Amino acid sequence: MKWSEISIHTTNEAIEPISNILHETGASGLVIEDPLDLERVEKAEFGELYDLDPALYPEEGVRIKAYLPMNSFLGETVEEIKQAVNQLLIYDIDLGKNEVSLSEVHEEEWATAWKKYYKPVKISNRITITPTWEEYTPVSSDELIIELDPGMAFGTGTHPTTVLSIQGLEAYVKPGDLVMDVGCGSGVLSIAAAKLGADKVYAYDLDEIAVKSTKLNSKLNQIHESVKVKQNNLLEGVQQEADVIVSNILAEIIVRFVDDAWSNLKAGGYFITSGIIQNKKQLVIDNLTKQGFEVISLNEMEDWVSIVAKKPSEK
Repeated sequence: MKWSEISIHTTNEAIEPISNILHETGASGLVIEDPLDLERVEKAEFGELYDLDPALYPEEGVRIKAYLPMNSFLGETVEEIKQAVNQLLIYDIDLGKNEVSLSEVHEEEWATAWKKYYKPVKISNRITITPTWEEYTPVSSDELIIELDPGMAFGTGTHPTTVLSIQGLEAYVKPGDLVMDVGCGSGVLSIAAAKLGADKVYAYDLDEIAVKSTKLNSKLNQIHESVKVKQNNLLEGVQQEADVIVSNILAEIIVRFVDDAWSNLKAGGYFITSGIIQNKKQLVIDNLTKQGFEVISLNEMEDWVSIVAKKPSEK
């Protein structure tokens, strides 16, 4: 089979939503060429294990690549992707150059082309993410390993928004907790919560591909009995008593369900939000405090912000 490589030259801010769009259209083998990854290697606070070639990366912005089967629907699929990407402007997402290009890739090249970008990476004090085909030996007794299949996943779990989310989970999830993951994507946050000791994790996503991906990766990590996955629009119709709710999506979407997060959290529970760009930080803070949450932590990585809010304990 022949494949077409679609390449979108855009911004770091647009990585998550464009990655989501590509997966929704059936693309495989997602690649993110982000020159900031090269800087992260040099500044590796957690000892990242990348082996990256600078020649593969753009001088500015990022390139997001994915692979589409070359068939009679290819033209329509590419146009659908372009339209969906342009729609992101509604959410004030900077698309940068927004240049889209296509090239032909043969089966044997496709099978290995995107895998060279992914190596094990330690993203927090305890958690290391590794692709399924890489052998990795833990370096400490309390290290937790998350295996992902980036061919199915929404990225590799190493984007700053995901890293901030996992660091938040590491700080606030306690053994026996009930955790909700809203907009679960690949399921990496659900898996992290379960490995950190959560008794039950409820993972929700409106996208059917995300639901399948979370189920696949949960089984891969042997925690699928703890993770319950459901196709759902945010927290609509959900009635639980969670200790922690985590959501790594756009700020504009986070503010839509602040009230549902409040009603589904126990008193003293934590709401971990990520996927927030700097100029949307105050929007989220204002909505959280208006609902009654207490903002207890602001964490930043590059241009991204994670906000941890607490529902006050009952007096």
